[in-house]
Amino acid sequence: MKKGRGRTSRIRRRKLFRSSESRGGTGRGLMSKTSLREGQVIISLPESCLLTTDTVMRSYLGVYVAKWQPPPSPLLALCTFLVAEKHAGTRSPWKPYLEILPKAYTCPVCLEPEVVNLLPKPLKAKAREQRIRVQEFFTSSRDFFSSLQPLFSEAVENIFSYSALLWAWCTVNTRAVYMKLGRRQCFSAEPDICALAPYLDLLNHSPDVQVKAAFNEETRCYEIRTASSCRPHEEVFICYGPHDNQRLLLEYGFVSTRNPHACVYVSKDILVKYLPSTDKQMNKKISILKDHGFIENLTFGWDGPSWRLLTALKLLCLEASEFTCWKKVLLGEIISDTNEKTSLDIAQKICHYFIEETNAVLQKVSHMKDEDVALVNQLTLVETLWIEELKILQTSAELLHNLQTAFM
Repeated sequence: MKKGRGRTSRIRRRKLFRSSESRGGTGRGLMSKTSLREGQVIISLPESCLLTTDTVMRSYLGVYVAKWQPPPSPLLALCTFLVAEKHAGTRSPWKPYLEILPKAYTCPVCLEPEVVNLLPKPLKAKAREQRIRVQEFFTSSRDFFSSLQPLFSEAVENIFSYSALLWAWCTVNTRAVYMKLGRRQCFSAEPDICALAPYLDLLNHSPDVQVKAAFNEETRCYEIRTASSCRPHEEVFICYGPHDNQRLLLEYGFVSTRNPHACVYVSKDILVKYLPSTDKQMNKKISILKDHGFIENLTFGWDGPSWRLLTALKLLCLEASEFTCWKKVLLGEIISDTNEKTSLDIAQKICHYFIEETNAVLQKVSHMKDEDVALVNQLTLVETLWIEELKILQTSAELLHNLQTAFM
């Protein structure tokens, strides 16, 4: 493949840390060698070290991107560049970076169908949507890939296969940092906001963030700053955001143990599962919840049922004589001791239903791990998710029991 000469820039980093094996099992991680103070810059990546659509346009792919109609998306440009550079092997100036990237990913789109079927229902639905989205992305990109044939001696369909594009898509989706680039006519209207930053991959995620990351417009560098002090020999982390475990697994392919943002979602079907079917006002109550945004994001967390979940249940548990007070419920007012107790009872029943479901899935996962060794890693990932959710549910059940006791 014909290539222009690769440009390299030195990554400016202070001798403040060393690499280590990650506790998360990724084989990466940075340990502090000295004390780090809050606000200290510990990594500074020059703009020339970042892989962006600017990188693509300066490369041998630029002319092909510029003339393609309709204009390709910034995501397609980045994915195409990754696949092409990976195919180039030792000839690629990005080889050192490409070699530290995972050979395979564990996002749901990469999991086997029988493993995806074991995911919690909300996550399972999103996983299937993710798979469809990537498949459509591949199908809609094939003509563009064909236009690149003059660059390669090998057939482009062998280079830009579905598995190759999936790998590139996961690389961008799990590793890109936010960096807004200006709108260019050669790209579609989708926001051009992704940059791949070599070396940042060594930083592991922690919900208790120790660093902050952003592009510095003045220095034209992507900088990592400590958000809190760090003692010598402690691992330095970065936070991907205040995400629950289902979101982390969907977008990044991992689960964080004791994640303070972890939760268990309650769907509308489960919400009304233990309510009396004879309630003639039920449809009206559901309609009110929908209209006021109380039918989604109802959860159990480490501190028990969320306020939104309890509020929804209180409204659904209103007796006929109390129904006119529904606005007060949404404002957080107490209607009656009976309403409070009934809503807690229903919350406890829902919690126990989830505990039984979780235990059943964990038994199934354990059996599948014994039967199919090839899927052990994927099954262990799903198992970790369910175990974390079980801990949340058990904590919630205990908290609900204490609240119920107050009404006895």
